[in-house]
Amino acid sequence: MEILKKWFVTGIGTGIGKTVVSAVLTEYLKADYWKPVQSGDLKQSDSMTVKNLVSFPVHIHPERYGLHTAVSPHQSAEMDNISMRVRDFELPDTENHLIVEGAGGLFVPLNTSEFMIDLMEKLDLALVVVVQDYLGCINHTMLTLQAVLQRKLHVALIVFNGDFNPWTYTLLRSKIPSNTQVVHLPTIAQINKKHIKACAGNIALTHV
Repeated sequence: MEILKKWFVTGIGTGIGKTVVSAVLTEYLKADYWKPVQSGDLKQSDSMTVKNLVSFPVHIHPERYGLHTAVSPHQSAEMDNISMRVRDFELPDTENHLIVEGAGGLFVPLNTSEFMIDLMEKLDLALVVVVQDYLGCINHTMLTLQAVLQRKLHVALIVFNGDFNPWTYTLLRSKIPSNTQVVHLPTIAQINKKHIKACAGNIALTHV
């Protein structure tokens, strides 16, 4: 019997390609997809983007919260007069692989006392950490990995998204535990179904 993979996609920051990576992994596994919190862009949500990028009729589970303003979730929830708590979230019921995409990084606030990392801890899924190259990414990556280690969360996969400065790449690779698999996705000039499928076809994972 195949072991179902349920992964929570997070990143070292905002705007580093988590949705594209989620689409690639959804395509690779032929998985379901779930975005627990969508903050803003409800007419072109991440769920819609993933649905339009994969080559099969993906099962998109509805967001637990669809918030109207493209700001931090805790602010957007308050503006919508919503009280959002980690205890409100439950994994959708599925007999398929599942890709869960978070919002921003680990310490994006859901309210004034709970953060995205608290939701990760509650859902208890293996993490996929997306890393992109920019000035400061080494610092952000190391802080992310330290926080995950402190919470005793399991990182199944680290995705280097796009082109990297070789000095940055070499240093970061040296800090990744040997039992954590690494995927390097090329810069995608045109993000569409063809290129998402091609990226998924080039992934070769073994033990995650």
